[in-house]
Amino acid sequence: MKFQRILIQVLSVALLAVGAGTLRSAISVETFGQMPDGREVKIFTLKNANGMIAKVTEYGATLTELHVPDRDGNKANVTLGFDNLKQYLGRHPAFGAVIGRFANRIAGAKFTLDGKVINVTRNAGKNHIHGGRTGFGKVLWGGSRHGANAAAFHYVAWDGEEGFPGKLNVRVVYLLSDRNELRIQYRAETTKPTVINLTNHGYFNLAGLGDILNHELTIPASRYVVPGEGLIPTGELATVAGTGLDFRKPTKIGARIEDFYDATGGYDHCYVIGGKPGDLRTAAIARDPDSGRVMEILTTEPGAQLYTLNGKKTDLTGVGGVKYGRHAGFAMETQHFPDSPNHPNFPSTVLRPGEEFRSTTVFRFTNDND
Repeated sequence: MKFQRILIQVLSVALLAVGAGTLRSAISVETFGQMPDGREVKIFTLKNANGMIAKVTEYGATLTELHVPDRDGNKANVTLGFDNLKQYLGRHPAFGAVIGRFANRIAGAKFTLDGKVINVTRNAGKNHIHGGRTGFGKVLWGGSRHGANAAAFHYVAWDGEEGFPGKLNVRVVYLLSDRNELRIQYRAETTKPTVINLTNHGYFNLAGLGDILNHELTIPASRYVVPGEGLIPTGELATVAGTGLDFRKPTKIGARIEDFYDATGGYDHCYVIGGKPGDLRTAAIARDPDSGRVMEILTTEPGAQLYTLNGKKTDLTGVGGVKYGRHAGFAMETQHFPDSPNHPNFPSTVLRPGEEFRSTTVFRFTNDND
């Protein structure tokens, strides 16, 4: 009987392998809606050989859906987003969008570059955040197929857009591999010296619904960027040891989140990723114990901003009718440090003509059975 059970298990695995072998990576393109001025907006659906699905629209080069299997093979959408353009054109916390020209904050909405004071859009009190009132997340990018399993998005920011100098030619590629990795590759060139800090503002919930307070999070970083008033960095890089920011061992997101309710409503902190910037390193690992889904985030960037959707009045309905309330997802925004142009001790965000900005972030999915 034992031999028969083993034989049945082997045959079952073989049949699954044969079945999986019939799947192929594929890309389909559909109309997602129209901009207010009538321009068509397309959405690209990427599928890998394991049945994993990612959807990305030209509006904001935005990741709208990401369907991933759990330990039992059941798929769920693990990123927060909408299934229609109308909701993206309305108010929402930048679900899945590419953020630029400069992600995060710039103090006083100004900085000095080559001896000249540059004034950029004030859209967070007296400060600048996430590229300005429009930024890269609220414009129409040009999308195209990029090989058998990727979609490329292109945008040209004009010289002076949101106050930033230089015409910036930006290209972002989303690649869905058969290793269940969603890889985002950023490239940019400028006509004048400028600053650049690009990220994806995707929110994740590995359970597919509810909140993320039960998620187990590991962040190997030993230091973080100390925030001051308005979450503008003080310039200090402090240790996480002995603080509620220490995730060097797997810890539930909800275990100490209330420690930050008075200051930021939850987690909204930039971690210093160890290792050499430019090399692909682990920024975080998240696990949902109920579904068994695991997500590892790797990046070439020097930092990553943990944000836990802290707004008390968050009340949106997303893909599949799922309700998004407070802490419905967490973002791990891989990037350079906030306010880097005003802190010479931070890694530089300056891009000059003849140089190419290059950055890569990978979201790798497994589950308890892998």
